[in-house]
Amino acid sequence: MLGLQNKLFPNMYKLPHYTAYNQEDLLEFMHNNTFITLVGFDGEFPVATQVPVKTIVDGETIKLIGHIMTKTDHCKAFEHNPNVMAIFTGPHAYISASVYEHPASASTWNYKTVQAKGIIRLLSSEETHQVIKDLTDKYEDPESSPAAFNKMDEEYIQKHLKAITGFEILVTQLDHVFKMSQNHSAKNKESIIEHLEKTNDVLAQEVAKEMKRNL
Repeated sequence: MLGLQNKLFPNMYKLPHYTAYNQEDLLEFMHNNTFITLVGFDGEFPVATQVPVKTIVDGETIKLIGHIMTKTDHCKAFEHNPNVMAIFTGPHAYISASVYEHPASASTWNYKTVQAKGIIRLLSSEETHQVIKDLTDKYEDPESSPAAFNKMDEEYIQKHLKAITGFEILVTQLDHVFKMSQNHSAKNKESIIEHLEKTNDVLAQEVAKEMKRNL
């Protein structure tokens, strides 16, 4: 798919046990964690913004669709330099070595992340209109929600569209780290899960669920 097979394994943290077996696992993660950090470069400093995106897979092509505010530093940077990185992140948690079989060792952090590098194209007002409709329809039922796109006044929509620019990113490379204590013993994993489940941290509890699925 997109010639990404040879670029599937991460440049970020090159350890085999922290990698996915196939690209479908990465795409599933991207579909489930849609609020990304979009990073560009304005020629002097990195620029970033947090936005929801829709991941579209069409044959061998992967695209990310979303929108940003117009006339911002990141929008101007994307206009001048189309090379961008989208960072997808999931639940994460501190893992204390105190629960290990041999606790006198280094603690760590469990997390999952995907970095999608690609080329951004800023969209026309007509294309942006469609992007907003599609994104709204994803979260608001067109039939039942009073906040559905088709319930909005067109004049209201056009007014707000003036401040928004849609974008499409053609993904050229996927990197990732899926670090969930895969290199630890079964006993350590069970202890970590038990510890995380007892916390009041929602993210830690989600990490415990993820680790359980991988046991």
